[in-house]
Amino acid sequence: MAAYQLYRNTTLGSTLQETLDEFIQFQQIPADLALKVLLQFDRTISAALAMKVRSRIGFKTEKLNTYRFCDNVWTFFMSDVEFREVQDFIQVDRLKIVACDGRGAEEKK
Repeated sequence: MAAYQLYRNTTLGSTLQETLDEFIQFQQIPADLALKVLLQFDRTISAALAMKVRSRIGFKTEKLNTYRFCDNVWTFFMSDVEFREVQDFIQVDRLKIVACDGRGAEEKK
C-alpha cells in the first residue's frame, strides 16, 4: 500500500511529530528512529482508514475553482459545497480535497 504523508498534518500526526522532536532534542531517541516511527505511522494510518472506514457522504458544489493531477495525486478546490449524509447537512464556503491512489503496485496490475 502506498504510504502518503498527508496524515502528518492531522492533530494526531502533528502531536506525534512534536513528541518525537522533543525526544530527539533531549537525546532520548536517535533521529533515524523517529523517522522510522513516522514512516510506520504513515503506513498504519493509511491501512486503518482503508480497512475500517465504511461510511460514505455525498456532496455537491456550485463551482469547481481549480483541479490538478500530479504524481498520482488529485487536488480539487471548490466553492459553496454542501455535504449530506442521510439526515445531516452542512455547507462550507471553500473546500480543498486531496485524493491519492491508495492501491499498492501489486493491486494495480
